[in-house]
Amino acid sequence: MLPNDDNYDEEMEEELEADFDVEAEPSKTYAMVMTEDVRKDNIFLGTVDEEAALRQAIMKIISTERYAHEIYSWDYGIELFDLIGKPANYAMSEVKLRIQDALTADDRIESVEDFNVVRIGRNTLSVTFTVITAEEEIIEGIETEVEI
Repeated sequence: MLPNDDNYDEEMEEELEADFDVEAEPSKTYAMVMTEDVRKDNIFLGTVDEEAALRQAIMKIISTERYAHEIYSWDYGIELFDLIGKPANYAMSEVKLRIQDALTADDRIESVEDFNVVRIGRNTLSVTFTVITAEEEIIEGIETEVEI
C-alpha cells in the first residue's frame, strides 16, 4: 500500500514531532592535570563542571593529534604534525584555521575568535584565543604553545 493524501494526518505528525524535548548532557567530568610527565601519580583531582570542564576539553582537543589514536573518532583532535619544519609565516596563519576546525567539531563550541599568534622561539608559537560557546558564553585567554 502506498501512502496517499487520504491516509496522511498532519496533526498526528505534529504531535509526534513535538512529543519529546532535547536536553543537553551535563558537562561534569574528571579534573585532570595536563602535564608532560605521564608518570605523575595525581593526574585526576576530583571533578569539574561548566566552564572549567569546557576549558579542559579545549586543551585536550588541541593536545591530541587527529588520526593518531584509534580510540578517538576522526573528528577529534587537531592536525599539527605536518606544520613541523614549515615556514613560520605559513604555520602562524595555518594554526588559526586548524584550531578553529578542531574546536568547532565539538557541539558545545560555536566559534573561535581573537587569535594572537606570536613566535616565541625558533620552532615554537604561542597562541592565545577566545572561544564562543553554543550558549553565547565567552571564554577568554586560552593559551597554548605549538611546535613548528
